Amino acid sequence: MKLSTISETLNAIKLEESKSSNSLKINDDKSFDKMLKDAVNEVNNQQVQGYKAMEGIATGKVTNLQEAVKQIEEAELSLKLALETKNKAINAYKEIMKMQI
Repeated sequence: MKLSTISETLNAIKLEESKSSNSLKINDDKSFDKMLKDAVNEVNNQQVQGYKAMEGIATGKVTNLQEAVKQIEEAELSLKLALETKNKAINAYKEIMKMQI
């Protein structure tokens, strides 16, 4: 996941504080479902590009080795970020489920 995409996603979620009350409203430009699907698709695309770069290195078809290594590293980092985000979400869910009402 690129940092620009993350910042665009964060900018898409705007919290507006109501003047009459302290309740928060979420801007409905994108639903959470849509943003999640877009993020997963982006991670998948980067993984595919990383595998293609690895294949190119293995077959000797790569003309720019640095670019291929960069694509592989970006794919690895985006997957790590996605997995860490998933783990944090699951931990938050577990904490919420432990709360007593």
